[in-house]
Amino acid sequence: MRPATLRTSVSLLTFTTLLASAQAQQPNVEPTRAPHAMVVSIHHSASDAGVEILKQGGNAVDAAVAVHFALAVVYPFAGNLGGGGFMLIREKHGPHGFKTHFLDYREKAPAAATRDMYLDAEGNVVSGMSLVGYKASGVPGSVAGLAYAQKHFGKLTLAQDMAPAIRLATEGFVLSAAEARNLQSKNMTLFPTSAKIFQRDGDFYREGDTFKQPELAATLTRISKDPGEFYHGAMAHQIADFEKAGGGLITAEDLAAYQVKERKPIRGKYHGYDLITAPPPSSGGIILVEILNILSGYDLKKLGPGGSESTDRSAAQVHIITEAFRRAYMDRGDYLGDPDFNTLPLKQMANMKYAAAWRSSIDPTKPTPSASLVRPAGFMPPPPQATVVKESTETTHFSIVDKDGNAVSSTTTLNGGFGSGVTIEGLGFLMNNEMDDFTSKVGEPNVYGLIQSSANSIAPGKRPLSAMTPTIITTHGNWLKHGKLAYVMGTPGGSTIITTVANDIISTIDNGLNIQQAADAPRFHHQYLPDRLDLEKKFPVPPAEALAAMGYTINRLAVADEKNPGVWGDSELIAVDPKTHELLGGHDSRRSYGKAAGY
Repeated sequence: MRPATLRTSVSLLTFTTLLASAQAQQPNVEPTRAPHAMVVSIHHSASDAGVEILKQGGNAVDAAVAVHFALAVVYPFAGNLGGGGFMLIREKHGPHGFKTHFLDYREKAPAAATRDMYLDAEGNVVSGMSLVGYKASGVPGSVAGLAYAQKHFGKLTLAQDMAPAIRLATEGFVLSAAEARNLQSKNMTLFPTSAKIFQRDGDFYREGDTFKQPELAATLTRISKDPGEFYHGAMAHQIADFEKAGGGLITAEDLAAYQVKERKPIRGKYHGYDLITAPPPSSGGIILVEILNILSGYDLKKLGPGGSESTDRSAAQVHIITEAFRRAYMDRGDYLGDPDFNTLPLKQMANMKYAAAWRSSIDPTKPTPSASLVRPAGFMPPPPQATVVKESTETTHFSIVDKDGNAVSSTTTLNGGFGSGVTIEGLGFLMNNEMDDFTSKVGEPNVYGLIQSSANSIAPGKRPLSAMTPTIITTHGNWLKHGKLAYVMGTPGGSTIITTVANDIISTIDNGLNIQQAADAPRFHHQYLPDRLDLEKKFPVPPAEALAAMGYTINRLAVADEKNPGVWGDSELIAVDPKTHELLGGHDSRRSYGKAAGY
């Protein structure tokens, strides 16, 4: 995403005035309960599609395939065929055991991509070139990833799993006011095919209109019969020819060369739970583990929720968590990239002694300025040359658990909202602008000031670094006995994804919130650079004032626009009730058209 820009810092007086209306307590909302299976996503039609497949005898992976394809129809903002993503699977294996799998179907740079492709003759970044238009797209991986998941882990057929999406595209769905407004994207207006399909050539869709997509329905039908056509057949040539005509770089050979990667999940532990999460090219999992390793030495529950005005967070707790964020994000910036192109110090980053060394540098009474932060010696190799990463927040996540305890946590993206704005003529789907997640120029901070190593520079066939953090949490197990499923978690949000997932974990495990309260809890974020503590609008005033008094530079999302919701992320969460074994769904109330659904 290129979200509503995080505004410059505000004075304490202004901050207090603007946040005065945000002191409402954490909503006392109960989760959605279901005895057998649960699907939670950003769109009600996609959640219903997943439940439909589960009721037909499909497993969690079948439902995930159904949800993803449905989101490509009903949530073109981030749901996609022309993008990519990650899928974390906990698969039942034998009568008592489970196996975990991590599928990487992230987009890849085309063969013609070059390190400096977004620079002008003077070596300056060409504004917007990596964001909008044909050259902004990487080779899409979603169709390959979903077909791979269904073939290797599903129970039904691909055609069965895709039937709800095809029906939604053929018959259409009724737009809410927010959905109709989103379709007025200026980037799509620039491209005739996009403007025709999504904007009726300027006669914009309105609330209550039925949005039908016959071209997309035909494309989905072709994929359901032969997903390989997207990469090797007539469809691949349609995509390549259209890209070439627009000056894009993706060729039929790029599509034919695309491969899904199975990678080993990152694992960690936290307060009696086992974490299974995303490995590189996601930075999310290892940074999440590093954050929680640092925090494991604290009694966050004792530091505690802040009482009647803060419920979920006290200033003392936020301070300690923020300092863990700061330190882990310093390592994210220096070391992470595509593991197929780089050797990454993952074991060192997950070392508990390293976490203890970081923890000893945290002052319990005041923040450590990022400029003065020094990495503990003796643990990490020298970092590569620093460069810039751009991370978009227009992503979407869904979580699924089936009746047998199989679980899927999946995050997918076009990168920016509606991707590059380009829709493939005759096929009806939007292309990503994932090339913007690479480093465009060494040493030049992006609009968010987010810094990282040259491990993320552009190269042919390379996958850009991501923060997507699909996560599954179980009770602690051992070699004799597998732990029991406890949580399925994830969110969109670009660089805020990792901190949001961390906060969801802390909200439940440390602070005792139910899964719906955790999804709705006020959010805060720190990413090392820029050195500021970002808060949502609804973050309560008293701890915010206390944090400012401690010495933090406080920054509130969209402070200049009181009509903006001032939020980030979209946690779609599932918990298992340890007493009743019911599934508990928590859909993020920040997004009005999603839901938790089960049976």
